[in-house]
Formats: sequence, structure tokens, C-alpha cells
Amino acid sequence: MAESKKKTNNKKPRMSKKTGITRQPLTETYRYPTAESLMRPDVGTQAQFRKKKPPVTYRYDSSLSPALEWDAQNPAREQGEALIAKLYDVTASLSKLQTKIKSAESEEGRTKIQAEIDKAQAAVGSIADGLKALGEPFLNWAGKAERLSFDVPTLPLFVHERLSTKAIIETLASHKKDKQVDMFNLFGDPQHSITDQILKAYEYKDKWVNRLVLGDSLVVMNSLVRYEGLGGQVQMIYMDPPYGVKFGSNFQPFVRKRDVKHNEDDDMTREPEMVKAYRDTWKLGLHSYLTYMRDRLLIARELLTPSGSIFVQISDENLHHVREVMDEVFGVENFVAQISFQTTSGFETATIATLGDFLLWYAKDKSRVKVRKLYEEQPVVLGEGNARWVLLTDGSYRGVTAAEKRGEVSLPNDARLYEPDNIQSQGAASTPQPFEYEGKIYNPAPNSHWKANYPVGMNRLATAGRIHKAKNSIRYRRFADDFPFKERGNIWTDTLTGSFTEEKQYVVQTNPKVVERCILLTTEPGDLVLDPTCGSGTTAYMAEQWGRRWITIDTSRVPLALARQRLLTATFPYYELKEAEHGPAGGFIYKRKQNQKGQEIGGIVPQIKLETIANEEPPREIVLVDRPEVVNSITRVTGPFCLEATIPTPVDWEGDGVEDSGALEEREYGSFIDRMLEVLRRSPVLHLDGGKTIELKGIRKPAKTLSLSAEAIVANGSSYAQSKSDSGVIPACRESLLKEGCRTSRHDRRKGLMCC
Repeated sequence: MAESKKKTNNKKPRMSKKTGITRQPLTETYRYPTAESLMRPDVGTQAQFRKKKPPVTYRYDSSLSPALEWDAQNPAREQGEALIAKLYDVTASLSKLQTKIKSAESEEGRTKIQAEIDKAQAAVGSIADGLKALGEPFLNWAGKAERLSFDVPTLPLFVHERLSTKAIIETLASHKKDKQVDMFNLFGDPQHSITDQILKAYEYKDKWVNRLVLGDSLVVMNSLVRYEGLGGQVQMIYMDPPYGVKFGSNFQPFVRKRDVKHNEDDDMTREPEMVKAYRDTWKLGLHSYLTYMRDRLLIARELLTPSGSIFVQISDENLHHVREVMDEVFGVENFVAQISFQTTSGFETATIATLGDFLLWYAKDKSRVKVRKLYEEQPVVLGEGNARWVLLTDGSYRGVTAAEKRGEVSLPNDARLYEPDNIQSQGAASTPQPFEYEGKIYNPAPNSHWKANYPVGMNRLATAGRIHKAKNSIRYRRFADDFPFKERGNIWTDTLTGSFTEEKQYVVQTNPKVVERCILLTTEPGDLVLDPTCGSGTTAYMAEQWGRRWITIDTSRVPLALARQRLLTATFPYYELKEAEHGPAGGFIYKRKQNQKGQEIGGIVPQIKLETIANEEPPREIVLVDRPEVVNSITRVTGPFCLEATIPTPVDWEGDGVEDSGALEEREYGSFIDRMLEVLRRSPVLHLDGGKTIELKGIRKPAKTLSLSAEAIVANGSSYAQSKSDSGVIPACRESLLKEGCRTSRHDRRKGLMCC
């Protein structure tokens, strides 16, 4: 660890002998010397991997319908009856104890009986809470009542690739023509032996590295809990699921094609795993969506620390549904806030423009949630807020004039802007509080008292020039520079995305400001952040910038390829570490600094309040968590991270999705068709609009063409059809098939593979 510290933080500038110019270290990364993770096996060792685990069953919290319909199929009836029977027993026991305590002869005996009474009364309260919970209203959807639990396979995560930007830079910088570059050094590979990978996987600790994971978020999160014991260790989860039932437009199949349309042939994924996941997950529309959300939120809750938070990004289309699901999973009592953030300046509509989206913030336990408040600069606007009045150097004061407000006349030199604020608090004092100021006696209003301690504190305010005299009352002068910031609330209007902001790389890319604020609001340097919906990797990018450890997951290779490239090419400010030997976990350094105009530009800002003046106390120091000290001589790059997957399938991260992720060589095309056929055989039923279904039968391999042939029977209807043309698509079913993730296939492989 000492060597790491020396290497990372104590580098001294070097002077070139030829030029005499001092050269600073080019790049540094943040390491986490105090954080560890279990060693995961490398891809290629899956055949020897023997530490398999059975699937895990997760059970939902059962509850009754609002009508309290206790039918034989609802298990809540049995729970309710059991609670009522227990209530009778506890009540009877409580009655006996109350009779017994009256006849107790000794104080010791009464104390023991009273302890039993207290225990019985607590049990009655617990039973009452249980009965109340059974009768709480809840959101219902198709399949919810019948699906009281769900099984998740417990799969290991195999490491496919280890990456380190700094290792690449340093290896190439030291490369000489007469020496061979070591591939393992180039990528920062620790070169664990095969024996260690097989025998020590998921048993021995390894140095922490951040992680990009390919796989279904449900399976990956379950693996993190069951294989690695990460339950209760994630400080913050940021989840950006599809917003509505048109899920097709949320999946981007190509790296260089950001504009994606729903149900378009050219915009549909060609990854077989994605096709199956798409069809299985969304076949019941909104009902499937709610099940998808509840399942993942349930495991996400297990991953959170007791002080942890989860943010779910959503639009107004399903905001109300998702909030009800989160109420059910996390509890209404753990709802923290609903944050609105602006995404566009608005489009012309027939009714009213939609300007933004929402964040739902829930805590694992609201009473223990970690919060680091955020502040934003409060601009001085003449005639508004804390700039309505002007105090001149001679002690006189007046309101801001209309000409000054319009900018036609400048303020006098050294004038101070302020706002008269209330100097009284509710509640009458025990004794009268007459206060003399400039020859006149002032008394608090009825049922009120002076905020400052009387009379000493009030005299201190007067001496400091903090009392504003109105016609028949006095008020407190709150100067605009007392604290030129305000606490950031739950409405964010500076988060626009568009042509004048950072260009999007992904179809549903989030403005980095939004994720950044969630990270700063609920985590500290060194904390672990998880994103089950990677997208373009914005959460990983911002977590890396602010010294947080991160894990991000996606079921498609395209977003992970985007995130990988984004992280490898990123540079960040180097924030000065408070305890370098602990890495970011030791915290950042914050200082108070002012510019030539006296404006606070540092990370520590004094806050002058009425009580600090009245009590002669030093101003309270507010830490602006987004303003740590920056070491300008160091350029920081992304720290080491690895690519993992729940399946040991080789992945071409460099070329995947660049132009056509479905383009295959002729020799590979047969295996691709086999995989797609297997997808169809395992889930042959396609769901159509109007409650109809199509079941594919007789699915077979193509003969001389690249078209598949299958029979399609429309259930709940009278139609029967068999594909005959080369396109292989029944015209009446084409639109519905596309909704299910299917596509046509011709000799032009860019059109993909058809499903019927």
C-alpha cells in the first residue's frame, strides 16, 4: 500500500536536461486501497468452474385488496385470521397480567410483571400494524396475484477484459523499438494464475476495480448478492428504465446510429439474447413492465446499505404507476422526494408542452439515510430577493429605484444590498421585552418574542447595524452577501439536453448533471454506486469523476461498448485527497477562497445568520461538496475497470455495433441461425393486440435460402395461415411480429433474421 501511495500521490516534477522545462506527471488515477472484492473467474475457465449455486426464490410482501375480499385464493386471508387469533391471545394474557400486578406483594415482582405487560402491549401494536398493512390500497395488474414469488438463476460472473487507461499510456510512453510491449502490462492485467482463478474464485479477496457487466440486471444483481455478498453494501442505485410501453425505441442496436424508432426493421437488435429478453419481458405491455420493475426493485433493496438511496428516472407516462410500485417495495414511509428536471425547452403541442422528466428518490431507511445537501449560487437581482434595499456608507438606506432595477443608473460605491427580514418568533416571552432603538421603544407583537436573546442579543444586532427601522416596527437586515447561495430544491431547470449541450451518444442518454447531483447528494468519496441500466455509461462516468466506486449493468453489448469507449477516453480533474493512503475514501480537501471582488469561490463558505451575530459566534461554515480543491498539474484518467458477463460468450467490444452488429461471416451464419431457432423454440408464442396470440410450430432450418418457414396459428380467432413467400412474413401479422422483437430475413443480412 505504501508503494502505491508513493506512486500515486508523491510524484515530483522532473526537469528536462535539454530544455530546462519542468515536466509534471501527465496522468493519475484514483485507487481504492481500503476496498476489496471477491476474485471472479476469467472467461475460459467456465468448464472447470464447480462453485455453482441453485436459483434463488424471492417472495413478495402479500397484501389484501382495498375491498378486503378474503377469498380462498388469497393467502392474506390466512395471515389476517392468524393475526386476529394472536390478538385475542395477547389481549387475554394482558388482562391476566394487569390483574396479577395488583396482587403482587413485592416491588421486584411488580417490576417483572410490568415488563411482561410492556412486552404484551408492544405485541398488540405490532399486530395492529400488521392488520392495517393487509388492508392498505395497492396497485394491481395482470398476473400479480398469481405470481407471489419469482426465481432467479444464480450465475457466476466471468471476467472478459481488464482495462486501464493509465497502463496503456505508460506502456506506450516507455515503449522502445527494440523491445516487445507486454500485452498484460498494456491492459493492467494482474495475471492471476489459472489455479487461483479456479480455486480462489469467489473465496479470496482481490483489489477493487470498477466493473462493466453484460447480462440481465436481475441475474447480475442476484449474483452480486449471492456469490459476492454485496447485499447491504451499495450506497446509491441510479435506475433509468424504459419510460413507457413503446420499449423498442429504448434499445439502440448500433454505436453510430443514435436515432431509433419503435418497431422499425433497421432499428431492432440482432442479438439473440436481447430478442428473447425483449419478447419475454414485454409480452404483456404495461403489466409486464410493472412486473419487470418490481422484480428489480426488490433485489435492489437487498443491495442497498441501511443509509442508502435509490433514484428511478421516469417520465410522466408511468410516473404514478412506478411510484406506487416503489411504495410497495420500499414502503411509503421511505419516500424522500420527487425531483423534476428539465430536459427540453418545449415543443408546440395542442395542449401544454412537456418540459422534463422526474426522479423518484427512496431510501432504504429514511431515518438513517445519508444526505449531503447541495447548494447553488443565488444571483443578485436588483429589486428582488435579498437585493430590495440599499444601505449607503453614511448609514442611510432606501429601496432600490426603478432606474437602478432597469440598469439605467448604477448603484453608489460601497452600497450594500439587503432585505428586511422578520426579527420575531412565535410564542410570548415570560416577561415583557421592550427594546429601545434610536430613541423609540419597540415591543414584540402579541404572542411573540424577539428572535435574538433579550436584551444582550438585540443590542448586538443594533451595534452591528443589522436593524432596519420601518414605520412602526423594526426588522432584521439580511445582506445579500451573508450567504450568496441557496439550498438546491427538487426542481432543476438547468439540466436541458439539446443542440447547445453535450451531444448524445445514446438514444436515451441522461444529462450528466442529473446523475452527478444524485451522486453528490447521497454518497461520499469511496462509496459504491450501482446502475442496472447502463445506457451510455453516464452513471459510471460521473461516479468515476467524483471518486466513487461503481458497477454498471446492461443486457446489450452496444451500450457497454459505448460506455467502455467513453471511459477509456475520458479525463477528469484531480481532486486533492485528504488522506492519500486511503484513496478517495479518505475524503477530498475543501478550502475557503475569495477572488479579487471578495466573492467566495472555494469549497467552504461562511454563512452569517441572525443568531451568529446576536451570540457573537463565528459564522457557520458550509461545505460545497461540488467544489473540492483541484490539482491543476495532474490530469486524471479513468481508473482500472473490467468487463464481465453472466455468460462466457466471446464479445467483440471494439467492433460491436459500429455499422452492423448483425453482420456475420458466412461460416458464422449457421451458428447464428441455430441460436435464433433455439430462441423461437423456447418461446414460440407471440402476443398480438386484442388479446390474440400466434403460436409458431414446425420451426425448421432454412434449406437453400436464408428464410425460415413456420406455421402460425392465431389463437382466440378464426385465422390460419402458413408462410409461403421468401420474406416469410404473414402480412396481417407483420406489425404484431415486429412488436415482439421479430424481423424479416433476406439475402441482405442487414435486414436481420425473420421469426416466422
